[in-house]
Amino acid sequence: MTDPTPTRAEHAAHGAHAHAHGEHAHALPLSEAPVTRRTWLAFAVVLLGTSMALLDTTIVNVALPVIRTSIHADESTLSWIVSGYALAYGLALIPAGRIGDRLGHKWVFVVGIALFTVASFAAGMSQSSGELIAARVVQGLAGGIFFPPVTALIQLMFPGRVRGRAFAIMGAVIGVSTALGPIVGGLLIQWLGDEHGWRYIFFVNLPFGVIAFVAALLLLPAGAEGGEAKGVDLVGFVLLAGALTAILVPLIQGQDEGWPLWTWLSLGGGVLLLVLFALWEVGVARRGRTTPLVPPHLFTHPAFTGGVILALVYFAAFTSIFFTISLFWQSGLQHTALESGLVSIPFAIGSIVGASQSNRLAARLGRTVLIIGTALVSIGLITTWLIVWRVSPLDITNWELLPGLLVAGFGSGLFIAPNAQFIVATVDRPEAGAASGVIGTAQRIGAAIGIAVIGSILFGSLPSSFGPTKAQIAEAGQKYGAQGKDAVKAALKTVVDHNLAHGFGAGAAWALFTSAVFAIAAFVLVFTLPKRISRGY
Repeated sequence: MTDPTPTRAEHAAHGAHAHAHGEHAHALPLSEAPVTRRTWLAFAVVLLGTSMALLDTTIVNVALPVIRTSIHADESTLSWIVSGYALAYGLALIPAGRIGDRLGHKWVFVVGIALFTVASFAAGMSQSSGELIAARVVQGLAGGIFFPPVTALIQLMFPGRVRGRAFAIMGAVIGVSTALGPIVGGLLIQWLGDEHGWRYIFFVNLPFGVIAFVAALLLLPAGAEGGEAKGVDLVGFVLLAGALTAILVPLIQGQDEGWPLWTWLSLGGGVLLLVLFALWEVGVARRGRTTPLVPPHLFTHPAFTGGVILALVYFAAFTSIFFTISLFWQSGLQHTALESGLVSIPFAIGSIVGASQSNRLAARLGRTVLIIGTALVSIGLITTWLIVWRVSPLDITNWELLPGLLVAGFGSGLFIAPNAQFIVATVDRPEAGAASGVIGTAQRIGAAIGIAVIGSILFGSLPSSFGPTKAQIAEAGQKYGAQGKDAVKAALKTVVDHNLAHGFGAGAAWALFTSAVFAIAAFVLVFTLPKRISRGY
């Protein structure tokens, strides 16, 4: 007789790939149906959706500088393009999981894929900053809708040990999709040009979205409907969304507008809304008619509270790295989008290698693997910061950044996969599903806040103008005036290039320093987690 208890490998795969990327866990009955060719085709459909969502988290970074010039976007728009996606994605995760429990995960996946595809088309067609930000927010919301059903559908389709294999395959797809994002984005822009190439980083989703939509209708199993009788906490959702938006808006817009009074009032209002959200959730839990969006009893475990803060801080650190480097590499050093994408390869390779070893090391070393991971990320980011700070920007090449990014990537791979398992292990076993949903949301909110803070620091450090000063114009005239106007213009262009490189270099140094501080904070917070996790998690 087959042991109905999930295996260690199955738990490792589920924790590594479902929890680490913000999926909502569900206690679904194990499927005892045989695994057929149709099952594997259905699995390919959910993998296609997964790769679309993950690709869009990284592909956009290399497009930011060309978007800036193509639609004349300001600095805050660039932050919103990334933060808006991450925030909407994170907010949708828990409600989408709950709705899937009631109505069926297949239909939530189908609706999410359809909306994601339409939003991708709208993003590619955007003619203004406002249109692009709105499309990215809807795209993030859609990604957050169709991502939670992926885990639930895999649990429905695969029995016992085969499910562990399915989650392992899904983890490989996640790693490759995330790693390929900057390269695919750079290739598209290099091929199609700066003016329109960035639009195709969104249009590339259209054929895959249509295929996933049709195939999902035909192949995905129904089931799991009616799994939860209680309603969705819509008031809690509105309060949390309002609070986070009220905090993010001034963080992104404040630097651009000189921190006027409204930015401070908005920050204060956001904190007040967070307090109201907490009080509301306590009331919802007490009444018992609706499941709270964030169950308050989870935070009676001090280690869980520390773990949620860890998720926020770590994702704020690592998601902002290539936002900074892409802008420095392209806007400051005037490299191409493809060259910018190539800079990310050491981090991507390190991350894939680290993730491939993380489950085995976590089983052997316990929490120590997270300590090593966050320590390596901290060392890698400090190394990268020191190079950007101390080396002349015009002398920096990919090779100078390679060691630090490779080390940081390997550490990130070690941390990302098992971290949520250790955080979930701080609560009682029946609370594990709710805890994993909160962690996934915290990760995405951390990413949104990280981009907002880093963007404000980076753009706030830039000089008001990169043009030549009166003294530089006079010096160029004296040196090259005898050679004619073209020689003077060439000299002044060199001056502008120098100013751009050093201006963005200084801004990138401050931004990377902040990312390193976040990483060090994550290293300290790891010690709040248990040293080992039991077999049941």
